[in-house]
Amino acid sequence: MRMSAKEFLAWPNKAITLLGMSGVGKTTLANKLPKSKWFHYSGDYRIGTKYLAEPILDNIKRQAMQVGFLKDLLRSDSIYIASNITVHNLAPIATFLGKIGRADLGGLSVEEFRIRQKLHREAEIGAMQDVAQFIGKAQQIYGYKHFINDAGGSICELDDADTTSILAKHTVILYLQPDEAMEQTMIQRAIDDPKPMYYHEDFLEQRLENYIAETGQAGPAEIVPDEFARWLFPRLLAHRRPAYKAYADAHGYTLDARSAESVNNEEEFLQLVTSVLD
Repeated sequence: MRMSAKEFLAWPNKAITLLGMSGVGKTTLANKLPKSKWFHYSGDYRIGTKYLAEPILDNIKRQAMQVGFLKDLLRSDSIYIASNITVHNLAPIATFLGKIGRADLGGLSVEEFRIRQKLHREAEIGAMQDVAQFIGKAQQIYGYKHFINDAGGSICELDDADTTSILAKHTVILYLQPDEAMEQTMIQRAIDDPKPMYYHEDFLEQRLENYIAETGQAGPAEIVPDEFARWLFPRLLAHRRPAYKAYADAHGYTLDARSAESVNNEEEFLQLVTSVLD
């Protein structure tokens, strides 16, 4: 949604989508807004609790069934398993996504990884298309005045026109653009603790081929999962950088992520947003 600073300030029920790489500060920024007035919609939370809830549980149960003690209890319905996904704890989603590589190190085959990536893409599209109805729910059911959509880091790669149209129609899209130092911090974090992520299919196929050729491995089954994830993240960051900018240029606005770090309250947040609208 495009609007002037004056129109934005006069907008009685503000709705914003925060766009950017995981780790750039979207959730931190959203949490600085008063929870009594702003409905915090987490795309990842919606993905995990609705669209991937069953596949996540199936994956956990599949692992539990490999333990004899748990297997007998599960088959006799003596115990049940549930995931405890929260806005601040999305580990079950990451565990489901997994990483490509050696099975003895917890890695997945390329075929299984592709299946899970496709499910995540469909889930993210569903979660983002739910934004419009949740804006209404936040106001009419829960009594929230404003709405902030904490979108997943891969939204710029979904290639789904309907999803983009819904977000652009109902929210002001703000891309949090990191500076070089912030990007290096994000890269170091990914090296220290490589996490499963969603990758665009074309990007993954090309980089997987490059990695195998570069390392001289016979195939994906020989890959050390964490090492491939560490190698891939800086390339993913470079790949998404222009995609985020193009998305913001076409449908929203760009915010300096470093400036967003200094925001402490709602007033400062609104000042930062209006500074880029005109």
